Amino acid sequence: MKIFITGGTGFVGHNLSQHLLLNAHHVTATGRSEKQDRIDHPNFTYISADTTKPGKWQTHAEDSDIAVNLAGKSIFTRWTPKTKQQIYDSRILTTRHLVEALPSHSSLLSTSAVGYYGHRGDDILSEDAPAGSDFLAKVSIDWEKEAMEAEKKGVRVAITRFGIILGNDGGAMEKLVPAFKAFVGGPIGDGKQWFPWIHIEDIIHAAFFIMENSLMKGIFNFTAPHPVTNKYFAKSLAEFLNRPAFMPAPAFLVRLFAGEFGQTLLNSQRAIPEKLIKSGYQFKYPDLSDALKDLVD
Repeated sequence: MKIFITGGTGFVGHNLSQHLLLNAHHVTATGRSEKQDRIDHPNFTYISADTTKPGKWQTHAEDSDIAVNLAGKSIFTRWTPKTKQQIYDSRILTTRHLVEALPSHSSLLSTSAVGYYGHRGDDILSEDAPAGSDFLAKVSIDWEKEAMEAEKKGVRVAITRFGIILGNDGGAMEKLVPAFKAFVGGPIGDGKQWFPWIHIEDIIHAAFFIMENSLMKGIFNFTAPHPVTNKYFAKSLAEFLNRPAFMPAPAFLVRLFAGEFGQTLLNSQRAIPEKLIKSGYQFKYPDLSDALKDLVD
């Protein structure tokens, strides 16, 4: 198949591209850098483009069998009004322009996030749970709405709400492991908030599973079946790294130094992948201990 990926050289995009190429598909990926040197393969094409604007990049989307929408400015920064607008535009405008270009026979896998649910305490959140009302929830609502517009053209649409992705070449582990190794790791706040994690391999294999199953559409939580609390995650990671987890980040300091973004680190989303499980997807890493053993080893 011909597969088009926005944000195709980021953490998820790079891993997904490699998997697709290994399975003999043709991949065209966009990114903001002038060049990329991570992937060298005859079936891989890279396009430098600002996907928040219409452009020649859309002609490649027009020629695709499947589009995967991963583009979006990182939220891991202090949120100023300007930054929040960039976070919003990078997702909503890219999705709008991508949908405009897609042919009716194609499929679209468009990213969203469990931030859609807002702060929900101990509530168990399957895909039909209502949305929250904070900034990330509102971004996710509009992000998903833009993607679902493709259905009006006959495109099959699957929305993938990502949890916190664990992997060795990016994602949460890239930031957490050095902190724990330096003896400054620990839970955030009281650690009672739920931590909806997922191993990078399950992100990639679940996406591929949806690509290959033409009847799968709608909303899918991309989280492991067994979420844990932030405190349990910190304790488990510390044990695998042979480090203590006695340096909690007090909630008021998180809010003080990270501002509005800091509050999202304290939010609780006990999301479960109900639709993926019912569709027959078998998680390679359903339990945190197996995931951490793989990544730390």
